[in-house]
Amino acid sequence: MRLARRGAPGSERVIAEVSGTGRVLPPEFGDLNGAFLENGALERLSALDLSSLPVDDLESDERWAAPIATPGKVVCIGLNYRDHAAETGAAIPAEPVVFMKDPSTVVGPFDDVLIPRGSVKTDWEVELGVVIGRTARYLDSVESAADCIAGYVTSHDVSEREFQLERGGQWDKGKSCETFNPCGPWFVPAAEVADPQALRLWATVNGESRQDGTTADMVFSVLEIVHYLSQFMVLRPGDLINTGTPAGVGLGMPQPAYLRAGDVVELGVEGLGIARQRMVQA
Repeated sequence: MRLARRGAPGSERVIAEVSGTGRVLPPEFGDLNGAFLENGALERLSALDLSSLPVDDLESDERWAAPIATPGKVVCIGLNYRDHAAETGAAIPAEPVVFMKDPSTVVGPFDDVLIPRGSVKTDWEVELGVVIGRTARYLDSVESAADCIAGYVTSHDVSEREFQLERGGQWDKGKSCETFNPCGPWFVPAAEVADPQALRLWATVNGESRQDGTTADMVFSVLEIVHYLSQFMVLRPGDLINTGTPAGVGLGMPQPAYLRAGDVVELGVEGLGIARQRMVQA
């Protein structure tokens, strides 16, 4: 089973996909957000006869929303792939590099991405997104982090490199521009992902391959990241963690190349679905 949200902004409904067929969840389940995860909706779904629910046409042209509604926060890990650190000329970090994104940057997997006014260095970054399902506070061990993970999503950590690196010495404003975190299409429960450290992730720009990596190359694993973050902040159900990107970003190319209006980025993480965004001038 995997879950999605479809519909116009403000009118999304939650869809469960089983054996290729989409089923609309009953209204009593509510939206797919922190409360949904905290209240045990995933466990209740596992006991529900989904075949009795109304069918949703997954092939229709209706909008796909971000699979997680209104995350409380979006926490990001920088330089978490050895090849990406190398291509940017950075040292392998001794501890996770942590920064935040404005949660309102989270949009649907096929929504347009707005290139900010004055931007000349808007860049792409495919990432494995981790969705928190249980409060994580001062976790005692790396292994205990597994109990706090609800599932996984494809996440696009769009970045404006000039804003990030040349405009004041901190990263958030190069990461928090409007629409800078397309997410989805699918939320896949953690139990459905055999090994989050063995997933291929990739991105193309205008049909040309740019990134093609594996989560096996992470400097810090998913469990290490969740455990580490819990020592510095409280992670709550519905929070999203972007776990870093492999080599192949525009900043790291021999002749750096960035996104322009009209460009199309397609990206995916193995088992989590493929997303596609068109760049539009803000």
